[in-house]
Amino acid sequence: METKKSLTYKKARFYFKYDLLTGKVFWKVSPANRVQIGDEVGWVGKRGYREVHVCGVRYYVHRVVWLLCYGYFPENGIDHIDRNPTNNRIENLREVSQQCNLRNYGNPSDNTSGVKGVCWVKGRKRWAVSITVLGQTYHIGSHKSFDEAVLFRLAAEQCLDWSDCSCQSPAYKYAKEKNLIGNMRD
Repeated sequence: METKKSLTYKKARFYFKYDLLTGKVFWKVSPANRVQIGDEVGWVGKRGYREVHVCGVRYYVHRVVWLLCYGYFPENGIDHIDRNPTNNRIENLREVSQQCNLRNYGNPSDNTSGVKGVCWVKGRKRWAVSITVLGQTYHIGSHKSFDEAVLFRLAAEQCLDWSDCSCQSPAYKYAKEKNLIGNMRD
């Protein structure tokens, strides 16, 4: 999305005002006739992220927020910790690798167990556990107990060193909520 004509910190400070409490970005100058000073910038795009055009280049607003707060565009992806793509409060944003960002994607819409990678196999009357890494799905096993299946999923995440991402994992959240794990690093 960004090009060589990337927005600089100085230009961003000229065009935008960031509200730390709401995470919203507003225009400080009017870039077009239909935009007023003080209007919230941009629109919500197809993927649910707020986007804005500046000097003919389209940017995700969460990346502009990062620029305004830290003075640079992140080299990696920006993860919305709470998975809400319109919550651009700086404490909800973290710079992560694309792989880590994908791990925080949450449950697919067809997930019925509530934990990504854990599903009920009706014919076997067991919970099957899997994990996908770089497009390859690995089957971890099957278990009679849902709690055991979740712990195996979480163990697989930990073995793959997802520690920086696991605090948002559905397996981690379930295990923590049910007190299935001790004091793991949040």
